[in-house]
Amino acid sequence: MAAKQRGLAGVVFGYVRRRERVRECLRAGAAEHVTMNLAEAVVDADLIVLCTPVGQMRLLVERFLPHIAPDAVVTDVGSVKDGLVQDLETMIRRTGARFVGSHPMAGSEKTGVTNARPDLFEDTVCVVTPTGKTSALALRRVKALWQRVGAHTITMPPGIHDDLVARSSHLPHILAGQLVNFVLGAGRGRQQSELCANGFRDTTRVASGSPEMWRDILVANRRRLARVVAEYIASLKKLRAALLKSDQTEIERFLTLAKKRRDEWVTRDRRTQFHATA
Repeated sequence: MAAKQRGLAGVVFGYVRRRERVRECLRAGAAEHVTMNLAEAVVDADLIVLCTPVGQMRLLVERFLPHIAPDAVVTDVGSVKDGLVQDLETMIRRTGARFVGSHPMAGSEKTGVTNARPDLFEDTVCVVTPTGKTSALALRRVKALWQRVGAHTITMPPGIHDDLVARSSHLPHILAGQLVNFVLGAGRGRQQSELCANGFRDTTRVASGSPEMWRDILVANRRRLARVVAEYIASLKKLRAALLKSDQTEIERFLTLAKKRRDEWVTRDRRTQFHATA
């Protein structure tokens, strides 16, 4: 939708798995042509963007490889890069086409084309993850795509990307899910849910995301995420000890430091958005 609105593509094809999605995509204006035929979707395409859960990407690429143009560029929007980038890069290079990994840090817990909007990427960050084998031309084309739909691009190796998002994206999803299950679990009763207000709603928003998509993300980044979860549990144990001792100094230090760090991050994030827009 953003590519069409900004005049980046002459024709946009969409590939869907279910027949009812064809009408939804056409009605939403997401593409001029929507098909359940994978070969039809990718043949003669200059740019192909993989938007499936990360666990499905390898199989999808295997299926469409015989049909893509030798000068095509392929990218993705997956939240995990290490391993996936290497596999897809190798597979796609055999055809003469090129792959460059991408991860736009944008979106919400809502899924489906009915929740799509063309301004989704404006004033956001998109991580591009080239390797030592990445084509310079393909890298420029992928960065240009995200920049022209409104994002600010940064590049980093796939492994570093996965380390960082394990803390800032994947861990928060686990925490939100666990909080929902803990607070609203069986036996809690109606009164418990009635006392869940805005703080609970804001903290758990991402738990409404697609279970299929997030299952694949958590499994794909499982080793890094398991380490991060262990570190987080250790930090909670320190806070628990302070609570048991009624250590007001340590508790206030914890809250003050969290507020200071978040306030600084929000201010810095606004400056980054202004810079990206400018």
